[in-house]
Amino acid sequence: MSGVAIVRRPGPLLADGLVEHIERVPVDLDLAIAQWHGYVGALHEAGWRTVEAPPADDCPDAVFVEDTAVVVGGQAVVTRPARASRRGETAGVAALLADLGMDLLPVGDEVCLEGGDVLKIGDTVYVGRGGRTDAAGIAALRRLMRPLGRKVVAVPVATVLHLKSAVTALPDGTVIGFAPFVDAPTLFERFMPVPEADGSAVVDLGEDRLLISASAPRTAALLSDLGYDVRAVEIGEFEKLEGCVTCLSIRVRHLR
Repeated sequence: MSGVAIVRRPGPLLADGLVEHIERVPVDLDLAIAQWHGYVGALHEAGWRTVEAPPADDCPDAVFVEDTAVVVGGQAVVTRPARASRRGETAGVAALLADLGMDLLPVGDEVCLEGGDVLKIGDTVYVGRGGRTDAAGIAALRRLMRPLGRKVVAVPVATVLHLKSAVTALPDGTVIGFAPFVDAPTLFERFMPVPEADGSAVVDLGEDRLLISASAPRTAALLSDLGYDVRAVEIGEFEKLEGCVTCLSIRVRHLR
């Protein structure tokens, strides 16, 4: 088994979720729920066990559970979302992580940090500085990562919601992204552009398997040609809210 993925099913207020960088269009809640089940099913097919976080139905964006915590080994940094409407999302996830045996590392009450801005590659933790994570959040994460032997590198994010809206990493550490959305590609040791904006986000499922949005068929073909086993899932209703494949789960690879 590859690990445990924490997920949270869409709540009734999903269509009211925040939209900041794209034009708002109607969201079909029933279709979103069906797509969420397809996403969870893809995780199961890849050998992942899923655990549902408690509902946070007062928070429209709660399905984007990745933003609530950053898992590093046996520790989990409990984040503090930038928008007040999202701050009720973290408590249930923190309790679940504690139940899984993880040590919780609170980030503090005077910072903004969201998990979608954090990209881990080996011992380096890249963190996006944009509209959802501030300088104080980066400083807090740097302070928490130092005893764990991790280096934090800050990355400017100006055109998209989160760092992982712009870039993610392949299993070999190569960073991929849609070049017009990547503000500082030279900060990464290896960067490879992809042909579609929705192809910037992939989930490493283990054993050279990748999960990608069905909205990025050319990127999926490119990655397949590079030898990866690529599984595409429909997440179009979540993309209307600036979501992507990474933000619908928190992947925990090593439990005690």
